Amino acid sequence: MNAFGAVLARELKLAARSGGDVLTLVLFFVMIGVIVPFAMGPDKAMLSRLAPAIVWIAAFLSMLLGLDRMFRADHEDGTLVLLRQADLPFSAIVGAKVAAHWLLTALPLIIASPLLAIMLAMDMPTLGRAVVSLLVGTPALVALGAIGAAVTVSIRRGGLIAPVLILPMAIPILIFGVGTISTGAGPDQSDAALLFLAAISLMTAALAPFVAALAIKWGED
Repeated sequence: MNAFGAVLARELKLAARSGGDVLTLVLFFVMIGVIVPFAMGPDKAMLSRLAPAIVWIAAFLSMLLGLDRMFRADHEDGTLVLLRQADLPFSAIVGAKVAAHWLLTALPLIIASPLLAIMLAMDMPTLGRAVVSLLVGTPALVALGAIGAAVTVSIRRGGLIAPVLILPMAIPILIFGVGTISTGAGPDQSDAALLFLAAISLMTAALAPFVAALAIKWGED
């Protein structure tokens, strides 16, 4: 457990040294909320209906920006090879990197979601459901992103390929995430969507470290 915490702390320290990566993600997330109302016009009713989809699309696209940095820097300087020789299982090391990536990408977006809610004319109950939806669903997006980054880490310009690989797998997450926020079909459907979203997140978060670790080993061997 101490080794897992050490890897997690290392990732957070490296991110702090790199500067404005987190700020870039948040600004991109908020800018989508600024641009869409201008494109759609002053119809607040339509904007409010589309707000759940806009929130999730903005979160998904923003998190793709930092996807390539999850493993590539450590791969290029040989750190991944050294980490594979550590006493801590390599899947646990990958799990620590995935957890750090969630803290550095998803959590800031969730904190910034009230800004997006204001721009999209969302009321307080809808904002509450949006925050819960992102808290439950973003671990699944990060887990899928880790798999995509691991598969392409040894490929030149693999950062351009990883989003294409994970997009089909992310569609169910987006569907249930939007369904959790929207109450157009009724509260029962919203609760069911939240349960499905939680199940997907638990399953992908549990499997992703093992799948990503195996993909990195195959890529480097």
